[in-house]
Amino acid sequence: MFGLFKSTPFRDPQLGELVRSRGLWRGALKLASGESVPLALAGDRAQPDAQALALARDVSSQLAVWRPIIESALFEHYAPYAEAFTTGQIESPDEVVPKILAASEVWLHSTLIYVAVTPIDGKLATELGYTTSWDEEHTLGARFQAGEFVELCGSVLPP
Repeated sequence: MFGLFKSTPFRDPQLGELVRSRGLWRGALKLASGESVPLALAGDRAQPDAQALALARDVSSQLAVWRPIIESALFEHYAPYAEAFTTGQIESPDEVVPKILAASEVWLHSTLIYVAVTPIDGKLATELGYTTSWDEEHTLGARFQAGEFVELCGSVLPP
């Protein structure tokens, strides 16, 4: 009976098959590195939003442009953790903060776990979700709107 309300999978020539689940179109985004990450897109019950599809198709090529912006934001997020560890505010042996001396080193301690193209404050945004070794409690969201960096949100829920 519930199959009557299920959306038909959507096939995109670049992104592959997308299936609607929990209010979003879901699939995988293949990166230039060859790895794939979960992808979530806005859209209605019939199909993904055309603009969300276009933005998702551009993520792989935009990553090269966004990489220095994201690494700078991640390094800025890392700084208070390093300071707290150095000054003894973090004392637990379970909470070891890596020593990162330059922004480019954040990639050794960060993992991209999803890409989402969904509305934020009424405008489509591309959010890249990262986990980091220095902040294991939070997923960090690097958000872009119209190709411009908006913020690194310190606590996001993967879609």
